[in-house]
Amino acid sequence: MPSGASLMMTSEPWVSVEDVAAHLGVARDSVYRWIEGRGLPAHKIGRLWKFKLSEVDEWVRAGGAGDDEHEAERRPKTTKRKT
Repeated sequence: MPSGASLMMTSEPWVSVEDVAAHLGVARDSVYRWIEGRGLPAHKIGRLWKFKLSEVDEWVRAGGAGDDEHEAERRPKTTKRKT
């Protein structure tokens, strides 16, 4: 049976919202929006959100971060200028 020290070394660390945002190359606001609206796997510890990057990566691969029609509706429409 492995000792507690070796279990700690093989255990995946918990990461913060900032870490997830940097990992995915998105804004922190997107991470919070995905937790609430798209089921991004997150665990609330006290008042902080914590993540396992393996769970986040699996969620992304399953299409969790993909655009949908509601997201497209929230984006500002661009207009072309007449020249």
